[in-house]
Amino acid sequence: MFKKILIANRGEIALRVIRACRELGIATVAIYSEVDKESLHVKMADEAYCVGPARVLNSYLNIPNIISAAIISKAEAIHPGYGLLAENVAFAEICDSHGIQFIGPSVASMVLMGDKSRARETMEGYGIPIVPGTKIIQNSKEAADFARKCDYPLIIKATSGGGGKGMRVVTNEEELLKCIMTAKAEARTSFDDDRIYLEKYLPRSKHIEFQIVADERGNVIHLGERDCSIQRRNQKLIEEAPSGAVSKKLRKEMGDAAVKGSKLSGYTGVGTIEFLLDLDSGRFYFMEMNTRIQVEHPVTEMVTGIDLVKEQIRIAAGEKLMLSQGDVALYGHSIECRINAEDPEKGFAPSTGVITKLHFPGGPGLRIDSHIYQGSEVSPYYDSLLAKVISFGHDRSEAIARMRRALDEFQIEGVKTTVPFHKRILESVDFRKGEIHTSFVEKSLSQILSGQEVKK
Repeated sequence: MFKKILIANRGEIALRVIRACRELGIATVAIYSEVDKESLHVKMADEAYCVGPARVLNSYLNIPNIISAAIISKAEAIHPGYGLLAENVAFAEICDSHGIQFIGPSVASMVLMGDKSRARETMEGYGIPIVPGTKIIQNSKEAADFARKCDYPLIIKATSGGGGKGMRVVTNEEELLKCIMTAKAEARTSFDDDRIYLEKYLPRSKHIEFQIVADERGNVIHLGERDCSIQRRNQKLIEEAPSGAVSKKLRKEMGDAAVKGSKLSGYTGVGTIEFLLDLDSGRFYFMEMNTRIQVEHPVTEMVTGIDLVKEQIRIAAGEKLMLSQGDVALYGHSIECRINAEDPEKGFAPSTGVITKLHFPGGPGLRIDSHIYQGSEVSPYYDSLLAKVISFGHDRSEAIARMRRALDEFQIEGVKTTVPFHKRILESVDFRKGEIHTSFVEKSLSQILSGQEVKK
């Protein structure tokens, strides 16, 4: 087992890793930007090093400074968290070249599965169904030709994308040609890679992802599914486990496909195979693989009792999986709400400032993952995620009731948040019935914002 790990991230995921390391008896090294000097992850780590000024490119993406911090601190491994450098092949290669263990999949797996277009082709070759789509689009004519063949609506996707960036839904040729340029520019800015491809857009579908855990000995298991259908602009807002739309039979079919794809691609570590479940046909399709820990991993931990970050670290240290597929049991229901510093009444504009008052909810069946505290500053430089509120119940109704109570108890002043927005979603009839899909928020946004009861 490692003696010291550097966490190449910030915010709540940095704290999450620090806590897992502390329980494993591993010393931790934090990195921070100049404006993050008073952040909670800096205070909780055993050591901390400033890696640059506020801008992400000059600090949390400053690979030379991060590697220098690892060498100076004598860290044996680096945990990248999610986002930032978590799926950066060059960073993983540099870690390897310096004898530092990258806590994630192999470089070969990242190259194969991190590129979404290549991953689609790979999974199709394994016999796993994929959404009808294209390879990398070279020009507008190729896009228009596919559109005429497949028909609208379509979705433009960045092959190196994530978090909804570089993605656009289009319904006609005029939108297609305009949004291709917008998506490419956004992808270039966010990922330094402007390659895009097209897929058929399935408006009545559920976003279902399977949690994969794989060791270096070829043992691969899944830990059930998460339903991530509540989204806005392809960014997840609320996640839950398990999904009410997935029967035991379908869970086995989708889980087997996820394990097969992971095993044949030689994947190791913790990852997620993501599917679209078409509600009209009942068919599922491979969408992409995330080769990292996910923001929404706590709901899986709640219904399985398995600490995914610890498993990540153990596997990176060369340990064997302690569980077989038959050992995995799902119990109860869990829901996660992502609380962001945004103002829904003003088009979800970012909200910044000092948190002048803060009270987190508590009581049975609740977990809060957060890095904020009263007096901390929400800056404009980073992701707006403030906290993840996770509820657990013996069934979905109890999990919803506990989440509604938690959001009522959540008090924060100094910045605007999405707490009221989440409360309105949970109050909707369709959400309580589980009759939701990936277009639910977009189609019902005006009703949600106005506080009207949301119905189909």
